[in-house]
Amino acid sequence: MTDQTAAERLIALDSGPPVGAQLRERRFAVGMSLRELARRIEVSPSLVSQIETGKIQPSVRTLIAIVSELGMSVDQIFERAGLGSTTVERGTAAAAAAVSESAGAASVCRSDERREIRLETGIDWQRMITWEDPEVEFIIAVYGPGGSSSPDGTLMRHAGREFGLVLNGTLHVTVGFEEHVLEPGDSISFRSMVPHRLHNEGDEEVRAVWVSHGRYEGD
Repeated sequence: MTDQTAAERLIALDSGPPVGAQLRERRFAVGMSLRELARRIEVSPSLVSQIETGKIQPSVRTLIAIVSELGMSVDQIFERAGLGSTTVERGTAAAAAAVSESAGAASVCRSDERREIRLETGIDWQRMITWEDPEVEFIIAVYGPGGSSSPDGTLMRHAGREFGLVLNGTLHVTVGFEEHVLEPGDSISFRSMVPHRLHNEGDEEVRAVWVSHGRYEGD
């Protein structure tokens, strides 16, 4: 048997806590009631309860609102989320990052090592970096047919800037009073404080590389 580095040893990975369970755990930790959280993000207590118990998944808009109120980041959710596969022969992404950083090298995130969280209406986010970064979210966003970042007729806004590149499918991006239709190869950037919505109106899945910078900075 050949020698292996720590990042190459076989490590079995269990899926981390579901998104809802993590949000409930954090809410308990900060001492906030379910009703108070619901009031702050302007949704019903029933909706928050269903998210926390895993009966439904949050929309992008609701997830960002909740983590902001609880003093978290989406990256912290990723840190404890499970991987797409249950076993990764190169080791955990965290172990790989630790080894590469100690050697002064780059940290590689393999396609089967991406941490993934699933949101409402079949939206999947797959993180493309191997460590928690408070300033940058670098993901592949997958929007199933009918998937959107917020319900029809609603827009979202938050601190920071966003940059996106569509890989396949057709993504509609509403920013302020303008709607942009992005085809494969098209990219977009905008300030996230401008009300916006991302939605897939077609029958084909949309995959896009998405970067958010400064989402949790002050307005």
